[in-house]
Amino acid sequence: MATEKRAPNPERVAFLRNLPVEIKQTITGEEAEIFMFEQDIPETLYEKIKEYITEEK
Repeated sequence: MATEKRAPNPERVAFLRNLPVEIKQTITGEEAEIFMFEQDIPETLYEKIKEYITEEK
């Protein structure tokens, strides 16, 4: 059986890396994984990073 390899979204990885340390320390591994690999942002993560997100128009 072939194992499907997923690649994280590079923009989302960069976003997480550029967050302040105190914010990064509050993000769980599960939240980070969902954010990097999926379309939706978990509500718990959104509450932690919402002030760093810019809305696209």
